[in-house]
Amino acid sequence: MATIPHDFNIDAPRWDQSTFMGRLKHFLNITDPRTVLVPEKELDRAKTLVEACRTGLVPPGSSLEQLLYAKKLYDSAFHPDSGEKMNLVGRMSFQVPGGMALTGCMLQFYRTVPAVVFWQWVNQSFNAFVNYTNRNAACPISLKQIGVAYVTATGTALATAVGLNLYTKRAPPLLARWVPFVAVAAANCVNIPMMRQQEIINGVTVTDQDNNELGHSRRAAVKGIAQVVISRITMAAPGMIILPIIMERLEKYPFMQVSLCFSCHSLPVGPVVSLALSNLELELRDSIVTKHGDKVPYVYFNKGL
Repeated sequence: MATIPHDFNIDAPRWDQSTFMGRLKHFLNITDPRTVLVPEKELDRAKTLVEACRTGLVPPGSSLEQLLYAKKLYDSAFHPDSGEKMNLVGRMSFQVPGGMALTGCMLQFYRTVPAVVFWQWVNQSFNAFVNYTNRNAACPISLKQIGVAYVTATGTALATAVGLNLYTKRAPPLLARWVPFVAVAAANCVNIPMMRQQEIINGVTVTDQDNNELGHSRRAAVKGIAQVVISRITMAAPGMIILPIIMERLEKYPFMQVSLCFSCHSLPVGPVVSLALSNLELELRDSIVTKHGDKVPYVYFNKGL
């Protein structure tokens, strides 16, 4: 067992977050689908161990491997802002199996209007869980706002999917297979900003590189939400654009659809992003410069996932 370094920080990233590969390894670690199967009691023990480490009270006999695994479980199941346990469906570790299954169903059952309506509704319900679960918890949202976001996004997806489905009846079969992707992309452009509107209205907390709070920025919120929208659409693209081309040749093997979805499903990388001080609102920028001078060229914030 590896010895625990005297300066060990349980919250310090295991890999260099200034590089893409470092961020990729970090995110793959906390989105490991196997953590979905970990019992609730073990998740709670992991949280207790992480919180103990934060106070400097590492349980005797604990190894470095145990601490790192506890942090992995904690990051996969507990919200980074509130520390509350996230619902299973909304966790990013559930995205590969959950997204894989939904993508396969939307691509397989697209020929009839009832099938399109049902699977787009299921997909938007899934997205609503994910968006709410991974919101910036520092910006609370009311049940009314959640309901409006859900209904609006679901309506957008259904209108887009049904409309295009009818429009492409006489088009080449491949175009009809791309309809689910267009519907998903359109819904994401509505669902995410609506679900996280409080962040746009009130701003998100921005910090320096040492995690010291500097204020709230609406511009940071807009940047973060825009990145999440692009990320979600990019996640869906490989499976929902490339896969239909392959499936045109594999139509008689339905089981291949789901297996290929797994290989094409991707995940976003990195919830914490930076923003140059010069891009902040003038009032906030002046406040930071007054307090810290030129020591804070960039601010950091949690953009959500």
